[in-house]
Amino acid sequence: MKILFIGSRLFDDVYYYLKEKKITSILTESNENALNLDLADEVFIVPRGMEAPKQIAISQDVDAVIPLIGIDPPLLDVAIMKEELEGEYGIPVIASGVRAVRLTSNKLNTKEFFDDLEINTPLYQLINNSSQLKMDFPVVLKQEEGQGGKDIFVAQSIEDVDSYLENFDKALCEKFIEGSEISIEVLGYNGIFIPLEPIYKGETTLEGTHPLNKVKTGPLDIEGFDSSVVRETAYMIAKELNSDGIFEMDFIFDKINNKLYAIEINTRPNGTRYITTATSGINSIHELVNMAIGEFNEFNINEKYEKYFSTEIPIGNYNGYLHSNPLKSFVNDNFVVHGPEGFKRITIRSKSPQNLNKLTNKLLNNK
Repeated sequence: MKILFIGSRLFDDVYYYLKEKKITSILTESNENALNLDLADEVFIVPRGMEAPKQIAISQDVDAVIPLIGIDPPLLDVAIMKEELEGEYGIPVIASGVRAVRLTSNKLNTKEFFDDLEINTPLYQLINNSSQLKMDFPVVLKQEEGQGGKDIFVAQSIEDVDSYLENFDKALCEKFIEGSEISIEVLGYNGIFIPLEPIYKGETTLEGTHPLNKVKTGPLDIEGFDSSVVRETAYMIAKELNSDGIFEMDFIFDKINNKLYAIEINTRPNGTRYITTATSGINSIHELVNMAIGEFNEFNINEKYEKYFSTEIPIGNYNGYLHSNPLKSFVNDNFVVHGPEGFKRITIRSKSPQNLNKLTNKLLNNK
């Protein structure tokens, strides 16, 4: 079995799993100084874009292609390549198709998609000057495209809106919802869709604090709220998208009105994958490999599913104890450290809340 991976930044999440499965890995990367190039069996340094990876997939006669791309801009090119390789050469590409990418990479398209499904989403409108605003403050101002909290601002006055529009031609305005931020990963392939464990990402703030700067916990436990509603809603969304790969969906639960709001969808590996793995035992990037080799199904997921208590904490840097397990893997009560220097996070899990607290205190005291 031979699989082509596109992009090296996330390859250290999967290379040891490939060795377990005795899969030959080919890696394409546009940056000759990128991380993890030494972990693949064969590496090709290629120009940016999908044309070179497509040609390598054909010439190397690979069994599947798995893009490991964690940013939005290349996703449409990946989806177009998927159509070509699957339609003309019969090579599976484990990624979202064109329709799913177009619906999810543009926030206005996503909002309209939620409306069509009659799924709650915060009140929204597109404006190009503050006089058009028809909702009360505070409001969240966004651009239609972008990720990672880029160009998002919580406006509390007309002056805030005017200031924001000095830098942009228009803004997608969304009613600010006070509540709990939630994410969930859904895995999908060949019409099978499996929601994993919902993750709590903290409360919304008027400062617009990004979830990466908050403590996350799993499993989701909000008083008075049935977390199965998140899984049911995420399943409905994924089924309607009807595409392949990883979907991360973001929600906000409004405790005052007891209402769950859908916010956005990402069709790529995402920032909650470590704590999802810690909580459920299901590694979403490993499951991309299982999709490629025909081992992804509900029975296999249920066989591997575990239940842990977990937390993920921003720590800046970490110089403390490191275990000897394979990089970025969990074994029983354990932890991983991930992220770039200065912005590292530690994800910790245990079988009980009490042991989780003990392990967290031990690790952070030795940080």
